[in-house]
Amino acid sequence: MVRERKSRFAALTAALAIFSTQPAMSSPPAAPEIISGADATISAPSDWREASGPGGQFLTAPEGDAELRILRGVRGATPADVVRAALASEPGGAPWPIRLTTVLPARNGWDDVVLVDFDLPPAEHRSAQARLFRKDQRWTVLLVSGNGATLEKRMAAVNLVIASLRPAGYVPESFAGRAAHRMDPGRVRALLEFTTAAARELGIPGIGLALIDHGDVIYEGGIGVRRIGGSAFVDAHTRFMIASNTKGMTTLLLARLVSEGRIRWDEPVADILPSFQLGDPDTTKHVLVRHLVCACTGLPRKDFQWLLNSRPGDSAQSTFAQLARTQPTTGFGQVYQYNNLLAAAAGYVAGHVLYPRLKFGAAYDRAMQREIFEPLGMTETGFEMPAPRTANVASPHGFSVDGETEIRSMAPASSIRPFRPAGGAWSTAHDMIKYVGNELAEGVLPGGRALLDRQDLLARRARGVQVSQDIWYGLGLREDATSGVSVFRHGGSLEGYKSDVYIIPSAGVGAVLLTNADTGQLLLEPFKRRLLELLFDGRPEASEDLKAAADQWRAQLLALRAQLELPPPGAQSALLADRYENADLGRIIVRRDAGRVIFDFGSWSSPVASRRNRDGTTSFIPVDVTIAPTYYLFDFVAGTQDGKRVLTLRDGQHIYRYVEADRASR
Repeated sequence: MVRERKSRFAALTAALAIFSTQPAMSSPPAAPEIISGADATISAPSDWREASGPGGQFLTAPEGDAELRILRGVRGATPADVVRAALASEPGGAPWPIRLTTVLPARNGWDDVVLVDFDLPPAEHRSAQARLFRKDQRWTVLLVSGNGATLEKRMAAVNLVIASLRPAGYVPESFAGRAAHRMDPGRVRALLEFTTAAARELGIPGIGLALIDHGDVIYEGGIGVRRIGGSAFVDAHTRFMIASNTKGMTTLLLARLVSEGRIRWDEPVADILPSFQLGDPDTTKHVLVRHLVCACTGLPRKDFQWLLNSRPGDSAQSTFAQLARTQPTTGFGQVYQYNNLLAAAAGYVAGHVLYPRLKFGAAYDRAMQREIFEPLGMTETGFEMPAPRTANVASPHGFSVDGETEIRSMAPASSIRPFRPAGGAWSTAHDMIKYVGNELAEGVLPGGRALLDRQDLLARRARGVQVSQDIWYGLGLREDATSGVSVFRHGGSLEGYKSDVYIIPSAGVGAVLLTNADTGQLLLEPFKRRLLELLFDGRPEASEDLKAAADQWRAQLLALRAQLELPPPGAQSALLADRYENADLGRIIVRRDAGRVIFDFGSWSSPVASRRNRDGTTSFIPVDVTIAPTYYLFDFVAGTQDGKRVLTLRDGQHIYRYVEADRASR
């Protein structure tokens, strides 16, 4: 969840019109256009401008400052030669040096697939990446470049093009119409063997896992240990932070209130909670209950405030205070943009409907306990942080800049508490499979009583904004139909914890996967693939996908490590003031201890490494948070402004400047 950390470009390739003053719900974009060529076909976003040129097509984002170029028939002896040939048509020649070249598994009919990352200084706030696809002796090159903010909010469009690019005439594998096998003991054993091998490959200390088949829990247990170096094993009752998997349960609470006639999906939020504000009054009045959890309002991610400037004891009211200062950057319904603040508000609105006399946090906690956890028998699930050394709880793990597994701080998991409807629940494989079982039973509880009306539960799965080829976001759940059968799922991501749930109604099968390491993120997609392979006799691709993801992660970590100096040398350390302040993100105290430089953010602190960027600037990067491969996020660029030292931090669509504090305010 909550924090799905990404590199500047990896963010727009994971798992992707300025907002009108008349914010009525826009019509969804038309279906993608299929563009055919002699070598390949793609699905092009309908709202991107298309033009043809020498060798291929050019797709330009509606904002005009980001472009996808599809160059066909490129020749070269090596991937580097292919890139140079592709970039030769760029104005001024090849503008970006290559940072890293990675071979990916050949899929979708290609003979080779290669990913090329370029080295762009963070101050430029631009992204560029190339993907090379070979068929026979000819390469098709997909080059993506442009403004970082535009590419971040157009992430889904970029995903669509990448996922749809295929050799002309290729027919993908599909499980549509096939009867699923039952998950018999042999298939369960094969899945466990795959997951155990994956834990070794990815350095994941512990995994909680559960499976359900046609209403019967056929496996629940654990792999590995709760804490590296420890002897306590993970079992079915080991608690993990499930992060954004909380969202699906929050929307289940909303759906139950809809069933009871207490709210409507299409009811204005301001009618339920008159104090609710979003950006400006014109925007606020158009926000409906469903918009809080649809990832379709056009609100960008805005996570730095809670990551860097929140405390476990902060009030839930801070969710609404931050939303009141936030405006959409695209129209309603136009694109997929994931926003944790809106999902948090959804839970607090639901709690307020049931318990209007309680504070938002207490009302939500009571509502979830009485309306969801108790009926489902989820006695091991809640929002209080467990004590890792005294309870059956998995500790979070990340990796040092040198690739060593390390125990991470619990601070990020505690900092989400004020925003917990979006991702603050702790749970177990034993409990989460009950939630998955209820989804497969379409709201019917064991014993036959209905938790809610079927149509209200299923409303959460209706296809909303498109995330990628054959992937759509609903209401706190996404539908993944890339293999021809629908898998309803939602990942969860916080520092040291990665998780997913898999709901496959056509097979009557569901699964829960909980991990206590950041590299658990790399397992989520291969696990889904392996499960589908076993159910539908699919081609054996999961193991290769997993190894490729692990190799790519290691290569990215090594490439980044080569750029870092830890601790920062004296000349770079001297660029830093002793204290910085930012109105939104709080303060940074810079401490120097035995040669190390430490950034103290209040709720957590970390030593920093320095990096000299290609434009001559210096970045400072906390190393006690995961910085590779796809979660690299905290990049503080040192500079000056109005005679004061500043640190500039960027996310996809925001720029934050920490300014050197006056001595009087220190």
